[in-house]
Amino acid sequence: MSRIELCPVDELGPDTARRFDVDGHRIALVRLGDDFYAIGDRCSHADYSLAEGEVDCEDKTLECWKHGSTFSLTTGEPDTLPATKPVPVYTVDVEDGIVYATAEASETE
Repeated sequence: MSRIELCPVDELGPDTARRFDVDGHRIALVRLGDDFYAIGDRCSHADYSLAEGEVDCEDKTLECWKHGSTFSLTTGEPDTLPATKPVPVYTVDVEDGIVYATAEASETE
């Protein structure tokens, strides 16, 4: 497993997303209230950044701004077409005010 430091908690406002490129991983970090979620930032339908899309707090999804596919923040599965393949999901933890994501060492985004 590879633990990746993303940012201090206070650098990401509630109900927003931000892209991080760290150690070969392209990650969309999403904050919903005080909870953090991290998924692969590359839409599986076309190579567009998911972090630039709409955050749906109620459904816990992130929408690709280009073609409208929405991805579950908990499973990475697409909820709408045109995307049909999931994106990676990262385990997120907060330690001493810093947000970290954990991924399989062999997984690259």
